[in-house]
Amino acid sequence: MFYGGMMGYYYDPTLIFVIIGALLSLVASARVNSTYNKYSKVRSMSGMTGAEAAKRLLNSQGIYDVQVRPVSGQLTDHYDPRSKTVNLSDSVYDSTSVAAIGVAAHECGHAMQHNTGYVPLKLRGAIVPVANIGSQAAFPIILLGFFIGGVGSPLVNIGLILFSVAVLFQLVTLPVEFNASSRAIHLLGEVGILGSEELGHTRKVLGAAALTYVAALAATVLQLARLVFLFGGRRQDD
Repeated sequence: MFYGGMMGYYYDPTLIFVIIGALLSLVASARVNSTYNKYSKVRSMSGMTGAEAAKRLLNSQGIYDVQVRPVSGQLTDHYDPRSKTVNLSDSVYDSTSVAAIGVAAHECGHAMQHNTGYVPLKLRGAIVPVANIGSQAAFPIILLGFFIGGVGSPLVNIGLILFSVAVLFQLVTLPVEFNASSRAIHLLGEVGILGSEELGHTRKVLGAAALTYVAALAATVLQLARLVFLFGGRRQDD
């Protein structure tokens, strides 16, 4: 990849990291959207909506202090541990499809993790503030350090460490998301909300969703590798 300017042209081989990360994210996003759209057309035999399924699953685990409420947007579903709410998007809350029930059950899985003190969830919650700061401040700090002290300067290394926290956050997210999906599939069958064939459909939806987290981790690792390659070398005066 070539850049041009007043100083002439130069080749940046590290851009391949960015391209690979972007492609992985695009493929994962396309996969989850196509899979969800496919199974959002398959009505569950129980006829339950995503909201109804979520409430039944929570109650089956003795969880009565978590509210299920609608939120605007497409696939904006999430569990908020601060307000103890399972927030379901418009396409999930009132839908009776196996895809909607699967997504709702996944978010209930996070509520169950919170209720039982699931360690990776606690760890992710503790990392969030630092990861947010790191992802926003890392690039400015690295660039500032580079212009002040060059490659491998202490300020550059601080920026790289901050960005590494964002990588750690993505890494910890994987077991949290996989465990929530595993809980969802198990309970949907145990409680009798979905039949065996329907569980297979839901497993595909949640599996496709899990790929987006794997792609996000890969993209973040590749970005970190690029930053280390460009700015993390030894200083010339060392």
